[in-house]
Amino acid sequence: MDIDKVNHHISGLFNKELEDVCYKVLTMGGLVEHQLKLARKALSIGDVELAELVISHESQINDLEVVINLACNKILAIRQPKAFDLRLLLAIIKIIHELERIGNNTKRIAEMAIKLLNNVHSMPKYDLDRMAELVSTMLNQVLSAFARMSIEEVPDIIECDEKVDLEYENIVQLLIDCMIENPVNIKHCLDVLTIVRTLERIGDHTRHICEHLVFTIKGENVRHLSQKKLLKKIKGQEKNAR
Repeated sequence: MDIDKVNHHISGLFNKELEDVCYKVLTMGGLVEHQLKLARKALSIGDVELAELVISHESQINDLEVVINLACNKILAIRQPKAFDLRLLLAIIKIIHELERIGNNTKRIAEMAIKLLNNVHSMPKYDLDRMAELVSTMLNQVLSAFARMSIEEVPDIIECDEKVDLEYENIVQLLIDCMIENPVNIKHCLDVLTIVRTLERIGDHTRHICEHLVFTIKGENVRHLSQKKLLKKIKGQEKNAR
């Protein structure tokens, strides 16, 4: 964690409170990232025990969200922070919600891995693996960006999200073709579609974390900007706020 961008108060206790909250966010992020890695592996090789492990550990992510949320609200009430500190705490409350949603989605992937156990080899494996790898890269990069309190990597993450969307469209088309070719495949294809949608949502939640990080550092709400406008703003090509 880049503490220099957080710790700048006369009160050493306030510094420690902010630092502790940020580290808890990274701990939660690391757990979510690990869960996604295990869920991907469980899906790829059809490992029921691994999938069940992901499902059982999901509650740890929920517990961390509650702890961090309470800590942020306590700091807001007692310290009444301003400027960067206020934006940081407000953003963290939203970031941990996005991480909790990603945790729920990894659990969903694990559940589908169990459901599709007998058909694991008939899935469009290469396409799913490629999409899952892109999503995992996005999550890793955004956690790194948060740790450094930097938006330098945000353009790469946003561009990666565009690739995830393209993969989503390609796989959906493959599944539609498969269902048209043989109606017997419909149930299986719909199950695979659930996984694809879940991966796409993880990409969306990761992008939202980027937007909260931009708000923290630049003080600008970019949630409703198009990807093109957001990239221009991050790269400094737009002088005026939206």
